[in-house]
Amino acid sequence: MRSNVTEFILLGLTQDPEKQKIVFVIFLVFYTATVSGNLLIIVTIKTSPTLGSPMYFFLTYLSIADSCFSTTTAPKLIVDNLSHKNTISFDECMTQLFAMHFFGCMEVLVLVLMAFDRYVAICKPLHYSVIMNYRVCGILILLAWVGSFLHSITQIILILSVPFCGPNVINHYFCDLQPLLKLGCMDTYVLNLLVVFNSGAICSASFILLMISYTIILHSLRNHSAEGKRKALSTCSSHIIVVIIFFGPCIFIYTRPPTTFPLDKLISVFYTIITPFLNPLIYTLRNEEVKNAMKKLWHSSDSKY
Repeated sequence: MRSNVTEFILLGLTQDPEKQKIVFVIFLVFYTATVSGNLLIIVTIKTSPTLGSPMYFFLTYLSIADSCFSTTTAPKLIVDNLSHKNTISFDECMTQLFAMHFFGCMEVLVLVLMAFDRYVAICKPLHYSVIMNYRVCGILILLAWVGSFLHSITQIILILSVPFCGPNVINHYFCDLQPLLKLGCMDTYVLNLLVVFNSGAICSASFILLMISYTIILHSLRNHSAEGKRKALSTCSSHIIVVIIFFGPCIFIYTRPPTTFPLDKLISVFYTIITPFLNPLIYTLRNEEVKNAMKKLWHSSDSKY
């Protein structure tokens, strides 16, 4: 549909100039640490011969998704709080919306694949190398990319069907579906339900699937040795922490009826900025193999100088 709006105004997290300076510093630190941490994980996995298992193959793509997902919102938020120029063009808004849902969905699907990998490794150890060979892993990642694209393009099709004929102030720090639908010059109730069936269903179904898989994994650990239990629990607990921190806010935002709350912006910070920041910490501090590989990488880089 034809739209008369060429740009939107993002209200951001706060309109207070002093608080904006604080937001700028905090999120600059978070974003820098997120990108640096995830890049370190990618480099460590790619250069370490001991991290060649499918789990680390999927972890590489989780780090890529985290870095890109954070990049879709954080740089704009940081710049806006520094320059006080809170406008975003219509095309940039659509691009941000597509990228955010693409990499967000990618993160969801990679987390599901990581849970499946752990299920096979712990519950079907004798068949692990056959089931989770590199060809299968490559196909699963390709399907995750395709699924993410289909999810994102559906969101764009939904929002482009809405005419924007006047109001252009978005009470958020990035372009997302529900704040945009509030500005539409038509009844968007049905479209909001479609958003719930799309984004909400992906978040909820994935969360339930993940919780079931980890419950089965933890139940099966009864038959393992003490060392096997410790190692498996360490890995699975890391994954469960990530799942709860990421999916809790997502489910709250995308499974509601067509309404928005002032708290939405703060909750969105958890899954758009804080979770991508925490993932490198969780997967390195709780994983001895990754920590040892990082130490070797550090020592090898030191020896060159």
